[in-house]
Amino acid sequence: MAKVNFNFLNEYRSIAVVGVSNKLDRPSNEVARYLINKGFTVFMVNPLEKNVLGQTCYPKVQDLPQSVDIVDIFRRKEHALEVVEDAIESNAKVIWMQLGVVNEVAAKKATDLGLTVVMDKCIKIEHQNLIDQNNK
Repeated sequence: MAKVNFNFLNEYRSIAVVGVSNKLDRPSNEVARYLINKGFTVFMVNPLEKNVLGQTCYPKVQDLPQSVDIVDIFRRKEHALEVVEDAIESNAKVIWMQLGVVNEVAAKKATDLGLTVVMDKCIKIEHQNLIDQNNK
């Protein structure tokens, strides 16, 4: 997969965090809190939760009240294709698979349709790196 320029994080400001947990010690919750604190519009997606961080939690990306720029996946790799198909239907621009999530079939489906795909990277870490680069 080609190296991705993360500058789109300066432009795209709406993110669905898929698989977000209500547990404060979970990486998905930490990342959602970070993104909110950095001014992103964050939508919570998890069919097992009613609300996370005081926000409504939606069962699927397609159920969100608006389209989002980035779909950030905190699900096991075997569920990534299902999330990608949901995200494609909702007109997302970027599929982001968090650390440890690699699914080449899901990535190919998304890239074939013109979406940017990031795999096995943490959006929080990459955003922090981008801020550091911009401050140099």
